[in-house]
Formats: sequence, structure tokens, C-alpha cells
Amino acid sequence: MTSISEFQLLSVLAQEMNMRKASERLFVSQPALSQRLQTIEKEWETKLFIRSQKGLSLTPAGEHVIQFVNDVLLKQEKVRETIHSLQSGVSGTLKIAVASIVGQNWLPQVLKKFIDKYPQVRISLVTGWSSEILKCLYDDQVHIGIIRGTPDWKGVKVHLFHDPLYLVDRELTKPEQVLETERPFIQFKSDSNYYQEIQDWWMRNYKTSPKRTVVVDQIETCKQMAFNGIGYAILPSITLQKAGPDIFKIPLIGENNQPLKRDTWLLGYESAFQLKQVQAFVDLIKDHIAESSEE
Repeated sequence: MTSISEFQLLSVLAQEMNMRKASERLFVSQPALSQRLQTIEKEWETKLFIRSQKGLSLTPAGEHVIQFVNDVLLKQEKVRETIHSLQSGVSGTLKIAVASIVGQNWLPQVLKKFIDKYPQVRISLVTGWSSEILKCLYDDQVHIGIIRGTPDWKGVKVHLFHDPLYLVDRELTKPEQVLETERPFIQFKSDSNYYQEIQDWWMRNYKTSPKRTVVVDQIETCKQMAFNGIGYAILPSITLQKAGPDIFKIPLIGENNQPLKRDTWLLGYESAFQLKQVQAFVDLIKDHIAESSEE
């Protein structure tokens, strides 16, 4: 029967698809690795990898074995986490998936506090669009996710904070001036309801589309273009902490004469919150938000 260490060997081979790189990661020589692979393939009674000058490729049987191997290794990790949670102190791995805007502008301070307080915890971090964060949660790849917008989530849902939206520019000082300027409205791509919220606000107020529009792929690009006077943008306050005095920030007013805001949520399954490292992280976040609101 193939052992856990051999499962790890197969997993690394499947990740690298290269004998040299895999041998370096596993700290064994290439001949020794090749010999171990041959032994494993004899146990499975089939070829798992095809070797060529370009590297390795999986056989159809190999694809099934690697899927099984990765499932076993994931279950092994979960058992280790459970054992860690039963022990005194906070340790183990904390797996987080975070919306990019939060990962860039808010999370670093929180992580720094957490690492200083719990040095025994290993951090695994994924960033991306909110839809990607939700997929990581559904696929059980992470313990908790932090997303933007209003989530459709049936598990544990903790509201972290909301931040108001601003019209940001180096020239415009009033929202209605967007109808007069020839400078472009700079927007960024988003998979959440952010884009639709902006469109709804614009049409409610102006009943017409912007004269000129530039669409970029990242919110940071959008911010830098607005900060450098290329055009104006609508951005959440979480991105504007380093805006200088020469940047005008005009708050957007939505329906019922209330400020337009974006929400940030922490999501997870109930089982994840039973892990000590997860609960410690959530508690630290709550303390961080409380301290920030007092400043």
C-alpha cells in the first residue's frame, strides 16, 4: 500500500511535472526519485506519468490516482488541524481567501497583529474577486473568506465594516460637474454588484451615460489614474487612505438621502469556527475594528 510520504511525492510530481524540480523540492536525487516512482507505479500496476524531453505528463490512470492522492492529503491536513485545535495554545494553519481590495488595503495591518500574537500559526492566503473567494469556500479550500458586497451565504456570516463611496478627482469639486467635463470617467472591472450600484446611482442622478469612459482591469490602476489627474473615478474609502490634500473626495449620496456604502463580510462554515486559529483570527479582527473606530 502506498504510504502518505509517497502520496506527497506523487503530489509534488503532479505540481511540478518535472523530475529535476520535483527532486529539488523533495530533497532527493533524480535517480532515487525515478526509482521510487517506478516502485509506486508497480504497486498501482499502471503507468502514472509519461516522461519526455519536455517533462512529465499524466496518463488517464495517473489523473485518477493524483485526484485520490490530493483528497487523502487534504483529509490528513484536516485531521492535523483538529488535533492542533485540541491542544493548548493556538497553532496549525489558517487558510484565508480575501477580496483583492481588502487584501491590499486593510488586511496587512490585521495579519501583522495576528502573526505577532500567534507566531505558531501558519498563514495560507488567497486573493481574488469575491466570486473566486466564494468558490474557495464552497470547495472547502479555505477556512474563511472575506468578500465585498452583499453575500448569498447560508453559513456563518459576520459583518466587518462598511465604507462610503466617493467621487475622486483632482479638479471636480461637485458631483454635477461630471456633466460638464470632457475628462473621462475611469472605471474598473468587477464581478460583484459594485459596477451595477454605480450605474444605478449615475442613472438616478443624471439620466444619461458619461461622455467618455475608460475601463481598466484593476481598482489600483483606476485609483492611480485618478490620483494623477487623467480622469475622475468612484472609489470606496478603503482605497483612499493615502490620498493627498490635492485629491478632492466628494461623498456619494444614494436613495433616502443616505451615503452610498460598500459592505465587507467575513464568511465561513460553522465547523471552521471551531478551530482555535480561526476563532482567534475572528476575535482579533473584531478587536482591530473596535480600536480603529475609536481613533
